[in-house]
Amino acid sequence: MKDIGTKQKEAVAALEQKIDVKPELGLILGSGLGELADYIENPVTVDYEEIPHFPESTVEGHAGTLVVGTWQGKTVAAMKGRFHYYEGHSMQDVTFPVRVMKGIGVDTLLITNACGGMNPSFAPGDIMVIDDHLNMTGGNPLIGPNDPDMGPRFPDMSRAYSPDLRAVADEKAAELDINVQHGVYAGITGPSYMTPAELKMLRQCGADAVGMSTVPEVIAANQMGMKVLGLSCITDMAIGEELEPLTHDDVVAVAARTKPVFKNLVQTITASL
Repeated sequence: MKDIGTKQKEAVAALEQKIDVKPELGLILGSGLGELADYIENPVTVDYEEIPHFPESTVEGHAGTLVVGTWQGKTVAAMKGRFHYYEGHSMQDVTFPVRVMKGIGVDTLLITNACGGMNPSFAPGDIMVIDDHLNMTGGNPLIGPNDPDMGPRFPDMSRAYSPDLRAVADEKAAELDINVQHGVYAGITGPSYMTPAELKMLRQCGADAVGMSTVPEVIAANQMGMKVLGLSCITDMAIGEELEPLTHDDVVAVAARTKPVFKNLVQTITASL
């Protein structure tokens, strides 16, 4: 079995045959938000199946393509759709695209997701700047042999979400008159939504929002020295005492309604980086 470093090099070599630019910013676009990549200029679109060692995206609302081009004056690589642990992928596979992004030049990662709001002051349609996270998945993408080329065995996570980038997000949100929330994102495995008791537990642990992605990618990005900004679209209220039935269609629908605001914020942040 090939090690992660060898797989990364093979994927990077294949991508560099298709693109002639060196992206500086990586975008991971979550449920219902993938269409943000449609605004990229001079795009080169690569299906995930064309990239060696990429898993297959199987979730509705996740297109499964990497788009490289120019947006707001920056050279970007955008993932339309991500991989999830609950699809049966390993943590290493879930985070492999982040390692490939690093390999083609990306140093800053803007990662988005659709998630449930647990803070009673939040509302569906809110955008939350992620200040920190709780890894409640029971796993970690760094478990196993460590490749020194990927980063240290024990990477620091005290600033997993860049304070500088969070400040930029606040500044640009204020310019656009967008009231963003801040909070702690709890990453779970899914795919089932949580029970009322589980939600109450997470809130007591300090979580403001809960979702099934982001945390593994952020861990891998930090190991490789990438700066990370995380933005969550609050699609529903996951409050144990007031829990209502929820479907994935509901999540995608709210993310789609929030898309214009999300787009304006992301593009304004991108232009300022």
